[in-house]
Amino acid sequence: MSRLKTLFATPRTEPVFSLFLTGGFPEKDSTVDLVLNLESAGADIIELGMPFSDPLADGPTIQYASDVAIRNGVGVPQVIEMAADIRKASDIPLVLMGYINPVIRYGMEAFFRDAAAAGVDGVILPDVPVEESEPVRALCQTYGLDFIFLVAPNTTDERMRVVDSLSSGFVYCVSVTGVTGARDGGDVNKSVERFKDRVKANITNNPVLVGFGIKSHEDAKLIASGLNGFIIGSALIETIRSNYPASNWKEKVVQFVRSVKTGS
Repeated sequence: MSRLKTLFATPRTEPVFSLFLTGGFPEKDSTVDLVLNLESAGADIIELGMPFSDPLADGPTIQYASDVAIRNGVGVPQVIEMAADIRKASDIPLVLMGYINPVIRYGMEAFFRDAAAAGVDGVILPDVPVEESEPVRALCQTYGLDFIFLVAPNTTDERMRVVDSLSSGFVYCVSVTGVTGARDGGDVNKSVERFKDRVKANITNNPVLVGFGIKSHEDAKLIASGLNGFIIGSALIETIRSNYPASNWKEKVVQFVRSVKTGS
């Protein structure tokens, strides 16, 4: 059983907490230590972003982080190396998130082979639609990786059921139609309630994590209610950006993550 499946199969009283961090942001050499700190602060899953110059699903915050990481000399090979270093010190589930062009440039089979060898558990590629996903899914199956699809408010019920049949690990529920970015949690919750009902009715084989717009403990409780957990990305990046390079920037990030986890 994969680390993701083990995580979701373990009885728990609180939602699964996933954090997205762009590999190589804000410094090339800070990612591994930062991830270990995030785990100690309460993260259950780490999504490592593979920097890309044209991240079409991401808003200005994660675009900025990608640009910084690229200028720091970080690409797919370096993120895979980071995953391997994290795995030496931690058993936390690791998911690589990025886009298909850098994967193709790296080499399709080499990417999935090397990711698996580094201890990665799953892959998210938002620009790979279900209709064109068979080669990717086949390589994931060959190398024992979960492939995670996304659904959004404009996803039809029929398409959700197809996504559910092809996903493994979990399904990423995009709370709003648009790009990543922190939003007002109350406004997101008002728009997402009917969508969540459709998700729960149509996605029955996989756990569901909700993301896009969550930035606090209160947001997570509201927006993730009734689902398996939640994902925070932009709010984490913004916290790093607003505190770096102060000497205590990592401590401030840990404080933020603990506040999301516990509400205090």
